[in-house]
Amino acid sequence: MGRSGKEGTILAANHGRIIPMRQTDDLSKSLTPFVQSNTLIAVIELSLSSWLVAGVVPGVARQPLKKLEPDEAELLRLLQRWRDEAVKSGCTIERVVVAYEAGRDGFWLARWLRAHEIEVHVIHSSSVAVSREHRRAKTDRLDTAMLLRVFMGWLRGERGHCGMVAVPTIEQEDAKRPHRERENLVGEKTRIINRMKAALIRLGIRGFKPELRRAPQKLDGLRTPEGLPLPPNTLDEIRRDLARLAMVREQIDLIEQARLARIQEAPETGPNAMVRLVASIVGVGVETADMLVQEVLSRDLRDRRAVARYAGLTGSPDESGSKRREKGLAKAGNARVRRGLIQLAWRFLMFQKDSALAKWYRARTDGGKGVRKTVMIVALARKLLIALWRMVTTGEVPEGVRLRPVEA
Repeated sequence: MGRSGKEGTILAANHGRIIPMRQTDDLSKSLTPFVQSNTLIAVIELSLSSWLVAGVVPGVARQPLKKLEPDEAELLRLLQRWRDEAVKSGCTIERVVVAYEAGRDGFWLARWLRAHEIEVHVIHSSSVAVSREHRRAKTDRLDTAMLLRVFMGWLRGERGHCGMVAVPTIEQEDAKRPHRERENLVGEKTRIINRMKAALIRLGIRGFKPELRRAPQKLDGLRTPEGLPLPPNTLDEIRRDLARLAMVREQIDLIEQARLARIQEAPETGPNAMVRLVASIVGVGVETADMLVQEVLSRDLRDRRAVARYAGLTGSPDESGSKRREKGLAKAGNARVRRGLIQLAWRFLMFQKDSALAKWYRARTDGGKGVRKTVMIVALARKLLIALWRMVTTGEVPEGVRLRPVEA
């Protein structure tokens, strides 16, 4: 089945799961006709201590620039005042559009302004072209002027001025927190283990595995090559690290249990259905499936090129005159998705040896050197991501992929 209307549904083949999908939006250009004579435009340069707002007001010759305290209500009053000035000059304002760069403040302001019937767009920071001078002037005033120029070009429907970020709901943002927190905790767990191993190696002790559950009981029996016990300060330090390690493990377990409970409570709704569908592939765990769904597969991406580009798995060509070369991955997308996919690609070769994707990889790497295999694994990761995206959007199961039996 395909998409149907603004709010369509996708029936995953062979699993009978209904996955709601929304119509995709093209954020590379504005699809709304731009009439400057009745459109009030404002851009905001956000900072911790103040907001600098620049505008283009129909009927007003000057381009107003106003510094505000970080207060959304004051911003709304400023927009209303500019609108009143336009009306007094004889112009009718039919559209108020506001933009700011994505950054530390996130999307709360965009959601708040949209709730007050203001059209808001969030500009992707890396899509704004800047001067390549070695030392260029940079002030909030210059930044707002630059944002105003690129935003007006985007409103006119011209490509290449800037790119926009899809504004998620607070529920969509919150859904990403568990797997991101777990990733941070896993990194913290690795740092603690490496720190303990380094402390012991300085004393000549090798082979001790602090990641084992019984490591605290074996700590007192450790001896240096001289036959001496651990020095008291080092022993206390390692005990504290073991306590931290136990706490981190407990928090990881709590996150995993909460995620499974959430999926079991509403297994057929929204992203949960996608997670179950992706996790039904042999070799894909719930953690990987949850990360891919929340980070990329549940997004309303335009096509397969946009999917690969979002993960930073597309190439970056370098062509000038007769020179033609490839500089490697663009790495401009979601690094978390890119890392997870490359790891999944290696695992996919182990668990899905008879799949069409695995055969495609082997046909191009058998007999080759290790470098070529490393390059081709990225290509496999890209193909795998597109195959998973098609699976959750159209129900098309990748050719030859083995699935786990459907749970009752």
